[in-house]
Amino acid sequence: MSPKKFKKLSKLRKRLDKLDDLLIKLVKRRTNIVNEVLKLKDFKNQIVDNKRIKVILSRIRKKSIKNKIDPKVTRRIWINMIRAYIDYERRNFSKK
Repeated sequence: MSPKKFKKLSKLRKRLDKLDDLLIKLVKRRTNIVNEVLKLKDFKNQIVDNKRIKVILSRIRKKSIKNKIDPKVTRRIWINMIRAYIDYERRNFSKK
């Protein structure tokens, strides 16, 4: 890689790092809301709401297309995030 390309790559990576920092803050905010939602659930079987998941994924697909983002990428991101929060809720359900 040429020095010019390497310099450009380094700058782009720094921009990605800054976006990652913002995403971390958003994940924290989302986690706080998930904790509030979890407090409202009386039974562990209330953690997974397949209808809600379908609505979320449909909404994200539409927004992705509207914003010219590959919907396969956003779908994968959201599915993984949903799975991670389902796991989080299951692990923290008894602790509430």
